Amino acid sequence: MKTNKLVLSTLLLNLFIAFLGIGLVIPVTPTIMNELSISGTVVGYMVSAFALAQLIVSPIAGRWVDNIGRKPMIIIGLLIFSISEFLFGIGQTVEVLFASRILGGISAAFIMPAVTAYIADITTTSSRPKALGYMSAAISTGFIIGPGIGGFLADISTRLPFFFAAGFGLFATILSLITLTEPNRSYEVEEKHQPLPKSGFKRIFSPMYSIAFMVIFISSFGLAAFESLFALFVDHKFGFTAKDIAVIISLGAIVGVIFQVGLFDKLTRWFGEIRLIRYSLLVSTSLVMVMTFVSSYWSILLVTMLVFVGFDLMRPAVTTYLSRIAGNEQGFAGGMNSMFTSLGNIFGPIVGGILFDIDLNYPFYFATIVLGAGIALTYLWKRPAFSEPKRQE
Repeated sequence: MKTNKLVLSTLLLNLFIAFLGIGLVIPVTPTIMNELSISGTVVGYMVSAFALAQLIVSPIAGRWVDNIGRKPMIIIGLLIFSISEFLFGIGQTVEVLFASRILGGISAAFIMPAVTAYIADITTTSSRPKALGYMSAAISTGFIIGPGIGGFLADISTRLPFFFAAGFGLFATILSLITLTEPNRSYEVEEKHQPLPKSGFKRIFSPMYSIAFMVIFISSFGLAAFESLFALFVDHKFGFTAKDIAVIISLGAIVGVIFQVGLFDKLTRWFGEIRLIRYSLLVSTSLVMVMTFVSSYWSILLVTMLVFVGFDLMRPAVTTYLSRIAGNEQGFAGGMNSMFTSLGNIFGPIVGGILFDIDLNYPFYFATIVLGAGIALTYLWKRPAFSEPKRQE
């Protein structure tokens, strides 16, 4: 079956809308923090609450994606996302903000495995890297436009971006309900294909999965410490405004999208997923440390853009690798991807937030060390020596 371009376009549009909503609120975080007198440690716990909810729900959601279907999970996830953003907009206490983040984590656990599995269903193994690159680009593009809009909306009201995010999420829900249909999930296995490990928890520890999941955890751990504290870092150290933060994040995301759309497919073919992940981590890890030494606006902008490029190439490369080996259990692979990402997102912001309250630079030192461990791990990672499952044409 050839790739359904209309369905893929709709799916990417929905992802763009959802992450546009998330991007809207990024520049406003320091302002909300100051309004409610929230410390960096509490912000770290708040981000981790999102990840903890995603962690707990992801394994279950991954099974539901395979058993219930891709479309229902996407629709429910988008609806929960809309509710979570609305709650954050009306929240005047830390407890309400935490409840909002928990719902946000649940929505992410529903949406991402379902979308990844949906794309795997409607693509062939040769066209999948490009489609997954487009998926990452749609996410990044949402972040490009989102912070810019959020920064300007914040001038009107600090809560207005959250209501816009809720509206975008509701629109994406309705759009998915109308346009998406449940995809065909018929796969066949080549004759010499080595049997995959049995389903269940033990499959996580199979050789073809274990190192990939460890790399996801370690990279997410270090990245979360960087991303969750970046806005606070430039706000406290350089006095950047919400608009300044919006511009830096937006330009970084633009460069990332250019690489994802224009080069990701080619880079994957040239290097393979594992080496591309290694090189991307090398670039980003080096520049996270450089961030503590730069001081001018333009140097911060350049370093941030290149850091984002590295991570924007790494994440779809990991997803592509997992989709190649998952066969009929795309939901399982997506759910585990989400779960191990959540594990890193739980502990990274907590440690980063605590370190931020001690010294502004410490979260970046910490991220560099953790990401360096991820680079070392990629040298132990080998692609499984068997023919991969093919989807029936």
